[in-house]
Amino acid sequence: MQLTHHIDPNDVGPNGRAEKVSAGKLHAAQYIVALILIVLITGLWRLQVLGADNFRALAEANRIRKVPILAPRGRLFDREGRLLVDNYPSVSCYLLREQVKDLDADLPLISQGLHIPIEQIQSTLRRYQIAPKYQPIPLKQDISPDEQAFIAAHRDELPELETLDEQRRLYPRDGFAAHLIGYVGEVSEQMLDDPRYAFYSPGDVVGRSGVEQTYDALLRGKDGSRDVIVNSHGKELGHLGQELAVPGKDLKLTIDLDLQIAAEKALDGKNGAIVAMDPHTGEILAMVSRPTYDPNQFSVRLTKNYWNEIINNPDHPLLNKSLQAQLAPGSTFKIIMSVAGLQENVAQTMHVSCNGGAEFYGHFYACDKHHGAVDINNAIPYSCDTFYYTLANRLGIDTIAKYATSVGLGQRTGIDLPDEVAGTMPSTAWKLKTQHDKWFAGETISVGIGQGAVTATPMQLARALSGIASGGVFRRPHVVFADEVPSDMQQAIQESFPGSGNATIPLSTENWQLITDAMANVTSSPIGTAYAAHLEGVDFAGKTGTAQVIGHDALAKTNKGHNTEPNAWFVGMAPRRNPDIVVAVLWEHGNWGNNSAKLASQIIDAYVNKQRKRDNNIRIATTPEPAKPTTPTSEAPTVPSAE
Repeated sequence: MQLTHHIDPNDVGPNGRAEKVSAGKLHAAQYIVALILIVLITGLWRLQVLGADNFRALAEANRIRKVPILAPRGRLFDREGRLLVDNYPSVSCYLLREQVKDLDADLPLISQGLHIPIEQIQSTLRRYQIAPKYQPIPLKQDISPDEQAFIAAHRDELPELETLDEQRRLYPRDGFAAHLIGYVGEVSEQMLDDPRYAFYSPGDVVGRSGVEQTYDALLRGKDGSRDVIVNSHGKELGHLGQELAVPGKDLKLTIDLDLQIAAEKALDGKNGAIVAMDPHTGEILAMVSRPTYDPNQFSVRLTKNYWNEIINNPDHPLLNKSLQAQLAPGSTFKIIMSVAGLQENVAQTMHVSCNGGAEFYGHFYACDKHHGAVDINNAIPYSCDTFYYTLANRLGIDTIAKYATSVGLGQRTGIDLPDEVAGTMPSTAWKLKTQHDKWFAGETISVGIGQGAVTATPMQLARALSGIASGGVFRRPHVVFADEVPSDMQQAIQESFPGSGNATIPLSTENWQLITDAMANVTSSPIGTAYAAHLEGVDFAGKTGTAQVIGHDALAKTNKGHNTEPNAWFVGMAPRRNPDIVVAVLWEHGNWGNNSAKLASQIIDAYVNKQRKRDNNIRIATTPEPAKPTTPTSEAPTVPSAE
């Protein structure tokens, strides 16, 4: 009997032999499959539940772009509401790095279409290298219509280029009031490191000088934005919403456009500064510095050629000489000397005989004329150096410094403009601190006529002499009305711009009247040094000053060129007591102080005529043309002194 065995085909392996899967292998396979399923389920849970918000935001970013809406900067007006600084519509080009993978390949086309050297584009990219990739890079400002058309025509090829509408600054032509108004420019890397600019980003426009800098927080406004739907090429497909920009605050300045025009005209073609101020309030009515610059050049991208032109100019166009020219005040300082001498009861009884100078400590100090008998009443209109040499010697440097400091010399005025300088008022303590040496009595003699170590700015002299003419009441100069600025910002500005500010010093009525009457004689009496600048029917007072820029010995060894001529000063006011306007003039190398007095008379005349027309008096006064510096001769001038 033959036995047969039945074989299940499922038990036959690839070699024809019957095999059987063990239970252990089967369980292992089941565990692996289960583990894989757990991992997949966990990953899906993390993506769809835990990371839902994050990935939803990323998805939105892929189709929604936030386009900034730049706030227009606040406009600037004069005290009567006349427009000084406006804005104009402009288009700028920005680079979106998220929209391109190989930017280097597009640079030649971008360079050609936007008329920018490739090296400049690469430099801009390096500057923003560490900035977040989503941040647009400003590539070119104020692009032309042709450049706008180029960007639109190459939207598919160059999706990284985007345009943005902006409002740009439009300043007056020819640098009109440029040093007072200032200019705007792109925030620098150094500024971004300053905590004051913590809320600014690269590419932001910020005030860089003048009113634009001091009141930037008010003027700049608050930017808005709009959400737009874009495709993969960056093309806008629709709008989702927007947050409107808040325009910057308009500001009314204290300057009077008519007086500013008169001051600009008076200083045209000259180097120096003019300041006109209301002594009752400290409001600046006009401010001019020459030479000037064009702030419109700074409002877009400053060219290297223009920057080199102004930075290499030996007359320093960027310097606001009203606040930053630290120069010997010359004989304008004699008014402060007169205050010190009278208040100390020294000048009242002092009489000198001026024979062209006097000798002190073995050295002869010259006077420009033989004035004969001089006392305090005629010393100011004569501007007799011999009298003030003698007065300085009797008072001593520390007494002089005490009174000069009390009227604001040697310290900032606190005007609400950046970069004001303090000047210098020497004393024994000052010399010991700065030069580690003692003060010598002979040094005091030159200080008595506003020479030597004493220096001042036109703004300081305007405040000092107007305060004296106001009976000892001094006001902090300012260029923006207080009610234009929130109270907390007013306090912050005063703290940011410390100075002599508002002050009152004791000044006896008798001394006050004597000094102001003598200052009136400077312009109204034939013996006065500024008689040629007098205004008929106007109570116009002041003091001339002629300050040497080089010593007599050094001058004798030079060719006596224009730059060796003295600086011409004048500080005048109307009326003589409690004046409504004070004007300080610095004419660099203008020779004699009476030349500057003629410039000041133009501003005073413009002011008086304007007031008269407001009072329905239509008299139109003739404004004298500015005189040119004259070369002194051996013949005596028509007035006792040409200072």
